[in-house]
Amino acid sequence: MNGFSRICALILMLTVGGAIACNAGDKATTAVPSPAVDAAIATSKGEQTAVVAGGCFWGIQAVFQHVKGVINATSGYSGGASNTAEYELVSTGDTGHAESVKITYDTSQITYGQLLRVFFSVALDPTELNRQGPDSGTQYRSVIFYGNDEQKRIAEAYIAQLDASHVFPRPIVTQVVPLKAFYPAEAYHQDYAANHPDNPYIVYNDAPKVAHLHQEFPELYTGK
Repeated sequence: MNGFSRICALILMLTVGGAIACNAGDKATTAVPSPAVDAAIATSKGEQTAVVAGGCFWGIQAVFQHVKGVINATSGYSGGASNTAEYELVSTGDTGHAESVKITYDTSQITYGQLLRVFFSVALDPTELNRQGPDSGTQYRSVIFYGNDEQKRIAEAYIAQLDASHVFPRPIVTQVVPLKAFYPAEAYHQDYAANHPDNPYIVYNDAPKVAHLHQEFPELYTGK
């Protein structure tokens, strides 16, 4: 769904059902436990990256830009070829790409598992298949793109833990797949929520996610 279509979907949603936010943004608070399997917090500063996807990348980027220990969050594309990593092509849903966010974080301040806890708690609804809120298509699928065996182990164990404890009313459909490449999105997509706070899509779909981050994880929230 391109930017114009996102606004059209929002208008339809408001007309039919009132001021309804994205399912991931305005859902009832879900208590998501800490991962039982996680990396240890580092004793000295170090940088690692995590790549996740789940709906429009504007909201995912906005959430992680407000997480303590995150150095940078970049919107982009993962899952397809380099020659199709551009917005208009990805929006067709035929490229294999998902709108993704690459998170660079300080391993002495936050762990990979803690990032996934934020991801599952406030960034998306992991039980929605190939959609999030008003956005539908494979480009909006929920994915954890792991960069190494440790990330794969933590992600798979965490999903199994959450499913076994029935934290969500339906099974988690988030894919766990190897990261082949990450392609940064066009400049106008970067920091979109911060640069367009009054955009109706941001107001109703993404701002609530950041508010829930502040509410659920005050110890991890940063107002930067």
